[in-house]
Amino acid sequence: MLGRLLAVLAYLSLSTDLAQVQPTRAGSDGSSGNPFAYDDANESVAFESDHDVPITPLESTDGRRRLRVVIITEDDPLYVIEFFRVFFDEFPCGEIEVCGMTIDRAFHEPLQHTLLRMMRFYGWFGTFFQGVRFVKAKVSRSTIASLADEHGVTVLETESVNDRAYLDRVRSLRPDLIASVAGPEIFSSDLLELAPLGCINVHSGRLPTYRGMLPCFWQMVRGEPEVTITVHRMVEKLDAGDILATQAFPIRASDSLDRVIRGTKRAGARLFIEVLRDLRTGVAQGTPLDWSKAGYFRFPNSTDVRKFRRRGHKLL
Repeated sequence: MLGRLLAVLAYLSLSTDLAQVQPTRAGSDGSSGNPFAYDDANESVAFESDHDVPITPLESTDGRRRLRVVIITEDDPLYVIEFFRVFFDEFPCGEIEVCGMTIDRAFHEPLQHTLLRMMRFYGWFGTFFQGVRFVKAKVSRSTIASLADEHGVTVLETESVNDRAYLDRVRSLRPDLIASVAGPEIFSSDLLELAPLGCINVHSGRLPTYRGMLPCFWQMVRGEPEVTITVHRMVEKLDAGDILATQAFPIRASDSLDRVIRGTKRAGARLFIEVLRDLRTGVAQGTPLDWSKAGYFRFPNSTDVRKFRRRGHKLL
């Protein structure tokens, strides 16, 4: 029973991943103007959107009001937490305001399916090891929720980010932008269109080649020299929106998936901050995906893991 519980807990840490090091700017998306500039005539915010919600300018360091962001993520105290440790430590609070955060459960599937998938990926020992790490983090309160609380960020609880009540609550916060950081649910069109600047996602794979699940693994198993972290706009089709910035994270000759995911989470947080700054100042540009290079990857099975190890890599 304990092994079964640990397996399920450990699997929650592997739902999605991201990455970064110095952002590479994408091409133009045809956007114009800066919606965050003050109107000098009356000191109100000149905001270009279809929303009739006035937003009071907040104190900042450069004469522009802060960008209001709602973040949707998952409860992962092993990997995704590395992203938020860096983000909360380094994000410019004079430029960006996290006005709400939702920490969702990692998967929506029967328990036995989760256990089977976990065992095929890690094996018994790896499953137990990851489970112990997960439980230790939970007991010590080394969690994303604890980080949010330490930084005064309101946690928005919900059964689904697409529920009407949740959408109404997020709308009441008047966010400029909604960001997915390993968010486990598919966003509805209502959620995608709720904020004036839409939604963005941090993905740890080159798009559109490495769309889908666990992109760090697939880039390693296919012999890529680096993981490409991508921040992109979100549309109804998964991992298909315009690219806002990319970042390369080198893969070593004999590397571990554990190290790569942790590293790309930390790097991805810094890339995310750069994109938020660009969106706030109106210089963010988007590049459409080249669909001639499109791919899509599922969660790996035991055969995929054997190929991964033949590359000289290890999981942990």
